[in-house]
Amino acid sequence: MAQKQNLLRQGNKSSLIAATVNTIIAIIKGIAYFFTGNVAMFAETMHSLGDAANQFFVFIGSALSKKMPTEQYPNGFGRLVNLVLLGAVIIVGIMSYETIKEGYHHLLHPTESTGIIINLSVLGLAVLLEAFVLYKAMKEVLHETGIEAKGLGILAKSFTGLKKAKPATKLVFMEDLVATMGGIIAIIGILLSYFAGLHAAEGIASIIIGIMMFYVVGKVFLDNAKGVLGEADEELEEKIGQYIFTNHPEIRDIKTLYALKEGEDYHIEMKLEIDASISVKEAIALKNIIEGKIQEIKGVTDVIIEFDQDDGLQTWT
Repeated sequence: MAQKQNLLRQGNKSSLIAATVNTIIAIIKGIAYFFTGNVAMFAETMHSLGDAANQFFVFIGSALSKKMPTEQYPNGFGRLVNLVLLGAVIIVGIMSYETIKEGYHHLLHPTESTGIIINLSVLGLAVLLEAFVLYKAMKEVLHETGIEAKGLGILAKSFTGLKKAKPATKLVFMEDLVATMGGIIAIIGILLSYFAGLHAAEGIASIIIGIMMFYVVGKVFLDNAKGVLGEADEELEEKIGQYIFTNHPEIRDIKTLYALKEGEDYHIEMKLEIDASISVKEAIALKNIIEGKIQEIKGVTDVIIEFDQDDGLQTWT
């Protein structure tokens, strides 16, 4: 039991916060929809329900991925978070379909909804809460990528560092960005319906929100499919290669170098060609120095280095 609790403590904090907030938002939106029958509110309810379920699974997956390797699974559980995310997007996909379908039906048969005060109050509160979670996700992105920013710089630089963020944090960021925008779109749809008599605007808002959700589904699916297969990080490989050639002239060539991303961690493998005059003792000391330096890189969990005699042919460019 204590081991399970320790694993849960290592779960992605952004996803846990987002799941909790979205559960509260979904309940409030659901109550508002029950009393008003507003189709834009229905879309937002489905959106928040999908996000809450999704982010809860992400939290569990990110925690379980920290489990130590076993005899049965010697490579560890790093890619488990990618598998969970692939399953989680199915939930959002279903919610997206229902949202678009409901919006389409309303577009064909527009009806006037009631309770504008309730709808606007609930959506306004939801946008503020979603924006808060998005802000926390932005700061988490900056923390994970080592980028420093203050004020409005957090907004711009979080987008810059998003590619290098952990899969769970990236998902929370994208979902809450879409959720915040979706809430604003739903408010616009309700205002157009109530004040301009364009009742179809609520259906259009629902369809737009559903399409935005589908975008998240596609983006997250592709990113995590790469993670499950074991995507190589070329930028990190280049960084390691530059370090080796700059600091260790006794390394003549890099035969192979792989920086594989497994879930939230990196697995580094390399085969280096060294000067034939180096003794075994010197080679072991060199290996330890290089391993120690690479282990300092954030996210690197293990490093495997093999040495071979220089064959005189340059492989690494």
